[in-house]
Amino acid sequence: MSDVIREIAFDTETTGLNPADGDRVIEIGAVEMNNHIATGRTFRVLINPKRSVSEDTVRITGLTDEHLKDAPYFEHPEVVDAFLEFLGDATIVAHNAGFDRGFINMELERCGRPPIPEERWIDTAAMARKKYPGAPASLDALCRRYDISLESRTFHGALLDSQLLASVYLELLGGRARAFSFETAEEMDFGSRKRTAKQRPQPLASQITEEERAAHEAFIASLGDDAIWKKVS
Repeated sequence: MSDVIREIAFDTETTGLNPADGDRVIEIGAVEMNNHIATGRTFRVLINPKRSVSEDTVRITGLTDEHLKDAPYFEHPEVVDAFLEFLGDATIVAHNAGFDRGFINMELERCGRPPIPEERWIDTAAMARKKYPGAPASLDALCRRYDISLESRTFHGALLDSQLLASVYLELLGGRARAFSFETAEEMDFGSRKRTAKQRPQPLASQITEEERAAHEAFIASLGDDAIWKKVS
């Protein structure tokens, strides 16, 4: 039995789109997965960004300044310490991972914590574009493709989106039955490594009759000495 593969499906909500312009994280949601299957353990926290949220953010998430005014700052142990403890050393799965990584690493830098390196992240948007070239690769589009219900998604929320992402990620890897092979995402063949099929310990007995074998040999003989079968046999 392979060791357990621990991954975290992860999402953030933010005040805007660009951390370089001062936008901040306002919500973190995360879902634990073992061997690509959600375990039921989740993490969710609202964060006071020390600035106003944009109108677009309110429209998309439903979160307002009033909702966040009493929430802890990112550097509070209830946020940064609890978040890093939940992550542990797991691989992080995110949709458009560069966006979430940029915001989280900006917040970690602000409170003197080391960034989470790029090699720890898996981008499901990139996986989807590779698997379905030219097709829509948004989280909503992938949920519709895989018949994952969006009924409860009135607003974008970090935890709900992480839960949807966990389901989408499993489908991108090949579905629930595929998860029980306990392979890591790196062992999947997304254009790189292929697995070698196992050989039988003893070959199966031939199902060809003697009459069929004789007829085949007679046919090959009738093709002459230049027949390709004679050259490679």
